[in-house]
Amino acid sequence: MPHDDTGTHTPGSAIDYIAIEQSPDFIAHKRRHRSFVFPLAVAFLLWYFAYVLLADYAHDFMSTKVIGNINIGLILGLSQFVTTFAITTWYVSFANRKLDPAAEKFRNELEEAERA
Repeated sequence: MPHDDTGTHTPGSAIDYIAIEQSPDFIAHKRRHRSFVFPLAVAFLLWYFAYVLLADYAHDFMSTKVIGNINIGLILGLSQFVTTFAITTWYVSFANRKLDPAAEKFRNELEEAERA
């Protein structure tokens, strides 16, 4: 969106998407998203690969019985699903509180600029 010296949109001009992407608000929005997603993705991938490596190289440990026929490998495998649902729930909550309001603001500004 083209801007004048004050940083406001100049009516009747084409939208400058590069300027929007480089705006401090949009940069902060991307940083907020990445600071949540990247560490969580890395942590989950480490957890996932740890499980795979344990399943492949620690047979005795993974086959340790806990209760009846339930062993550590089964518990850790099922906890992968629990972890996935927990991360998804956490992300949706975070997005609803922190990301979506800002995205709505950006969308409204762009729609207003498009109409002008």
